[in-house]
Amino acid sequence: MKTVSPKGVSEREPVRWAPIEKSASDRADANLTDYDLSRREFSWDAARLDLDGLPGGGVNIAHEAVDRHLGTPLADAIALRWLGATGARVDLTYAELAALSNRFANLLRDLGVRRGERVCLLLGRTPELYVAMLGAWKAGCVVSPLFSAFGPEPVRRRLEISGATTLVTTVEMYRRKVAPNRDALPVLRHVLVTDAGIDDAPVADTIELSLAMAAAEPDFTIVPTTAEDPALLHFISGTTGRPKGAVHVHGAVLAHRVTARYALDLRAGDIFWCTADPGWVTGMSYGVIAPLSLGATVISDEAEFDAQRWYRTLTRQKVTVWYTAPTALRMLMRRGDELPEGTDLSRLRFISSVGEPLNPEVVVWSQRVFGRPAHDNWWQTETGAIMISNLAAAQVRPGSMGRPLPGIEATILRRGADGRAAIVDNAVEPTGVDEVGELALRAGWPSMFRGYLNEPVRYAQAFADGWYLSGDLARRDADGYYWFVGRADDVINSAGHLVGPFEVESALMAHQAVAEVGVIGTPDPVAGELVKAFVQLEPGYAGTPDLHDELLAFGRRQLGAVAPKQIVFTEGLPHTRSGKVMRRLLKARELGLP
Repeated sequence: MKTVSPKGVSEREPVRWAPIEKSASDRADANLTDYDLSRREFSWDAARLDLDGLPGGGVNIAHEAVDRHLGTPLADAIALRWLGATGARVDLTYAELAALSNRFANLLRDLGVRRGERVCLLLGRTPELYVAMLGAWKAGCVVSPLFSAFGPEPVRRRLEISGATTLVTTVEMYRRKVAPNRDALPVLRHVLVTDAGIDDAPVADTIELSLAMAAAEPDFTIVPTTAEDPALLHFISGTTGRPKGAVHVHGAVLAHRVTARYALDLRAGDIFWCTADPGWVTGMSYGVIAPLSLGATVISDEAEFDAQRWYRTLTRQKVTVWYTAPTALRMLMRRGDELPEGTDLSRLRFISSVGEPLNPEVVVWSQRVFGRPAHDNWWQTETGAIMISNLAAAQVRPGSMGRPLPGIEATILRRGADGRAAIVDNAVEPTGVDEVGELALRAGWPSMFRGYLNEPVRYAQAFADGWYLSGDLARRDADGYYWFVGRADDVINSAGHLVGPFEVESALMAHQAVAEVGVIGTPDPVAGELVKAFVQLEPGYAGTPDLHDELLAFGRRQLGAVAPKQIVFTEGLPHTRSGKVMRRLLKARELGLP
């Protein structure tokens, strides 16, 4: 049995995560070198001059992502490198991507699909995904990406809510997830499939995409769109109720470019790998729009997570900027500090993480193993782009989300009894230093969502006194760094203490026996709620009574009064498809709910 002690520290000494300082060369080489000066001087009006714009005026995401590079040296550079799960590879230059997306736009026009109609994409990471979304934007349509792992019912609901007239998918996904409900989708006129049917037999009521595009013209004049024309419809999955459709506009591309340049330190010529699924907002904003608009090469890997493959991809593709998820980094960390033989990360300049808060231990591990810290950042589907971030030239404080980007005004608002911002006469009040409250943003940045589809009341409730209310609880330290506490509806109220599950989870993960943690509140007649932790152990450790008591004591040393009172060992935790621990499912199981 292994000796039990905190990772990298004395057994009795509380874990204190020291700030990570950047070298002089890293600071000098970064896109944003002077944070305070940039915040003072930045304006969205001035940044807007960096957009290329459509001939005759207007803004279109596809033009900014691809066509703006035609006639420049980037036209023949690799825009997309697709890595197939079984070893195939497809390279598309910016010029080739422009021509293919023109063909798709012409195909939509020939089918009678018009400006403003919704085009849903039910695809994994395939070259057709990028071609279809760019072509749909050129045709003036609204693109709605759907997560390819959804079952038939979530797909049906999103097709129905969106009012999509066109769907692009595979034969297999169409047959399993759409065809059984096709009669319930009268608005859906066209289904384009990206592969042939079994034995090359046509699939009823579908159009084979490759044949249709081959007959379409490679030249297309982009439908004039303005900065405020809808371009994207992102569905937000709730644990209960109807999915929300967040509407984003073509002008959001400005925020995608600016934030990728500042928060991800991205630039033309970079080899950029965003591992997020294209069915979610990260995979769209930073897996497609931002890197292409800046002239980077996008790596798109069809395969699912595999540690050996990921290290091999980072090495062989000479990735310079890597945007991934905390879950993936934790899974890599569990393999230890020794990298596979042949791994070469010398080209890797910047590592960033998104999807859920990044545990401080992972940040420190990344610095130790990769020679670069993983940089946490914060944003939501509604914000459309990164709002708060740790920066390439700035000190990283492990566990912190970072500081607001230039052009973004953030604050922490005092909360009411429900944990949300207290609103009195439609006015709100900021908190003091290190006081927990609701994270809010001053409305008006370019990628701010413009509505929840067909839900104006719900949209209005997301704002107060000129602030967007995020629903996330956080605190701000004296130096302006923001620290995530939890969702307002996840926070545990234990004997008057408001406990953020993430804080407890991160503290317990500092123990070398702990691989992953899920924390919830359980009912208690005296304290209201007790903090309960479900702990998955690292390989080689057993959930003995001694280890149970050790972890309780370890938690008390780290957290004091808000430490977990109950610890349960588990062989696995429930996760969402994007890798987040499903605390609500843990709580439902605890309460015996279905």
